[in-house]
Amino acid sequence: MASKTIEDIASTMKKIDFCMMATHGSSGAITNRPMSNNGDVAYDGDSWFFSMKDTHKVSHINRNSQVTLSFTESPSLLGKPGMFISIEGAAELIEDKAAFERHWVSDLDRWFTEGVDTPGLVLIKVRGVRVQYWDGEENGTIEL
Repeated sequence: MASKTIEDIASTMKKIDFCMMATHGSSGAITNRPMSNNGDVAYDGDSWFFSMKDTHKVSHINRNSQVTLSFTESPSLLGKPGMFISIEGAAELIEDKAAFERHWVSDLDRWFTEGVDTPGLVLIKVRGVRVQYWDGEENGTIEL
């Protein structure tokens, strides 16, 4: 039984900017790439990522919406390993400017120079269904 709560997981995720997003490639093989959560981690089971529509990850999601997100917390100053978090879920592609505005942070301007008006912009929402974590000798699974 998991002793950590989803709130504990969210607290850890707030300290982690990048995760690896795994999708099912065109051949069916698992494909990974780093993605920034942009500090949007009031985690309730949903994760949010911006991308361009013409990427492999978007074509993968269009074929198979099942994804996995992997987060790794940095070790502590005392050498204790950080927590590892894996989130299984389904991705949804959103092309709604109002949704873009709700999840936009100024740091994104570096990648999307026209902001929420960037042509081809898409928001990827990953709705988690299962969270697994490993924190030292403790591990657990949280069903969402």
